[in-house]
Amino acid sequence: MKKYLILSLCFLAQEAGAQEAIPDSPPEKFNMIKTNVTAYAFRNINLSYERSINQWFSVNIAFGTMPEGKAPFINAFLSDEDEKRFQNLEIKAVNFTIEPRFYLGHGYGKGFYIAPYYRYSKVSSNTFDFYYDFTVNNQAAFRVPIKGSGSANGNSGGLMAGVQFFLTHSKNLVLDLWIAGAHYGSGKGDFVMTSDYVLTPEMQAQLKKEIENLDIPFVKYTVETNANGARVKIDGPWAGFRSGLSIGYRF
Repeated sequence: MKKYLILSLCFLAQEAGAQEAIPDSPPEKFNMIKTNVTAYAFRNINLSYERSINQWFSVNIAFGTMPEGKAPFINAFLSDEDEKRFQNLEIKAVNFTIEPRFYLGHGYGKGFYIAPYYRYSKVSSNTFDFYYDFTVNNQAAFRVPIKGSGSANGNSGGLMAGVQFFLTHSKNLVLDLWIAGAHYGSGKGDFVMTSDYVLTPEMQAQLKKEIENLDIPFVKYTVETNANGARVKIDGPWAGFRSGLSIGYRF
């Protein structure tokens, strides 16, 4: 009996020693605050918050704003000649994105993920100058200056693929690579263009043709003209692409 008692005490002492030797694992962290550093090259100031719900699912919410300035990539949408006709054009924009994420790797915000998302966007312009040359019998007559301003907004849904890493031993520093994403939806907008001249029906017809011939891609719009100028209504597809590199803090 004494022999069994000694063996039991030795076993309990060994178990207690093993528990003391193995430290408690640190608690899991479920919150992340990040910013897309590549977007700052395009004046896009942004912040996002991600919350892990379980090992494979999280929700990321992001907000971005672009202060008023030159329209990015305008030369990709307009010819050099058309771009010159939009004098002192500047735009500002805001966007809001909600993005459920499904992690396929390590989980709890780490590894490869697939993310369907919803995005709201709004773009507005300053009061800019536009001109066209009114012609009679194929001969230049005079230049008609016009001032314009307006805004447009869109609602769209999309899908993005990415991968997220924890860079430090404490797993506090986050690197989030947006490999590729695209969204598609509908947009509406209204731009008003006014002239100091009273436009004749012939001048209105040419102005309408000039604006329609701009043929801005990914945007469907209609043009109405009157004696005071024109009104451009946007009502159609709204599309965009996402890619970038975010850094953040996990807590």
